Amino acid sequence: MEYKSNNNVVYSCKYHVVWCAKYRRPVLVEGVDERLKELIRETCSRLNTDLLEMEVMPDHVHLLIEVDPQFGIHKAVKRLKGYSSRILREEFPWLRSRIPSLWTNSYFVSTVGGAPLSVIKQYIENQKYV
Repeated sequence: MEYKSNNNVVYSCKYHVVWCAKYRRPVLVEGVDERLKELIRETCSRLNTDLLEMEVMPDHVHLLIEVDPQFGIHKAVKRLKGYSSRILREEFPWLRSRIPSLWTNSYFVSTVGGAPLSVIKQYIENQKYV
């Protein structure tokens, strides 16, 4: 396993993130999908967030990203969704007429990687006996 560090923390915080277009409308098509990928890459670079994998479906987005825990996954997702929505709705005016906002307010996030939960639990339980 590879770890990252900032001034205070050594970490490995990888997340699977999914968010949907408003009303699950299939609007991430006709060039919007490719432009969205560019915007996500650009935003991740600015946030010092590693983009490990990405796929844009017609009505939702999947990302695998690594985020500094001091910055936080919520801030990263908020910036990714906010910036991409603003730019895409400017560049593709038909998006503004199809839906009131580009993204739903919610998203799915799950941590990935590392040891299975049972192994970590056992490791912690056994600490007092070491």
